[in-house]
Amino acid sequence: MPDVSPVLPIADRGYAHPEVLVSTDWVAGHLGDPDVRLIESNEDLLLYDTGHIPGAVKVDWVNDLNDPVVRDYLDRGKLEQLLRRHGIGDDTTIVLYGDRNNWWATYAFWVFRLFGIERLRIMDGGRARWEEEGRPMTTDKPSYPPGSIRVGPRDDRQIRAFRDEVLDHVGRKGALVDVRSPEEFRGERLHMPEYPSEGALRGGHIPGARSIPWARAVDPATHTFRSAAELRALYLEEHGLQPSQETIVYCRIGERSSHSWFALTYLLGFPRVRNYDGSWTEWGNGVGLPIERP
Repeated sequence: MPDVSPVLPIADRGYAHPEVLVSTDWVAGHLGDPDVRLIESNEDLLLYDTGHIPGAVKVDWVNDLNDPVVRDYLDRGKLEQLLRRHGIGDDTTIVLYGDRNNWWATYAFWVFRLFGIERLRIMDGGRARWEEEGRPMTTDKPSYPPGSIRVGPRDDRQIRAFRDEVLDHVGRKGALVDVRSPEEFRGERLHMPEYPSEGALRGGHIPGARSIPWARAVDPATHTFRSAAELRALYLEEHGLQPSQETIVYCRIGERSSHSWFALTYLLGFPRVRNYDGSWTEWGNGVGLPIERP
């Protein structure tokens, strides 16, 4: 195996729910396991076709997870069809991974949790870690017998926030985290650095929001999540978040903030974290919605 930066075992990092993460070693040991289904979900929609982990299927965040007309997610029946098409049953363990240090994998994880799906894991380190370790990749696209998973009704109440709820949260001075880049937070850009500046009429941030870019939760040398102690230093000590408070996270369309939602909810054990997926695309274009700039 190539020389790569070592990582502390997941079980030794002090997470509240270490069971939601699996290592690349674990995945390598379960290739071909009929009770495990690997799902790759990337920002780059063409990346899967250039090579992926053997046996992995692709979930396209644009076409697979979103309603084609309404700005909302697919319904219960369509998600059930999608997962069954990939051979997933009620007892299948779904392991998600992808590019960009797993931000789209955690996005798919969050969408699946809206429907109450439980047997979900994230491959720590994502596609980048797997490639850097020199592990096998293939362009073969697998085909599985239809699965029989039963998907429950979507429940947005626990982990999803809507515009008016965010506005009320702002009025109550609730904990609010902007996970975008500092340039977006300051209103200097309307999109991520190195991307076209688009997506909103106004720049800035929601009043009272703390700026905690999503990528700070990841070790850039290993692409894996930082330890619980490091995450507590970031979120609690540096920025004053408290597990006892309800926390709302947001970005531009809710994908980067799903990564921070995952870190706060599963790695630190915050019990009340919601993702505002309307995010800056909605807030920055909303009539009468307040914004702040430094």
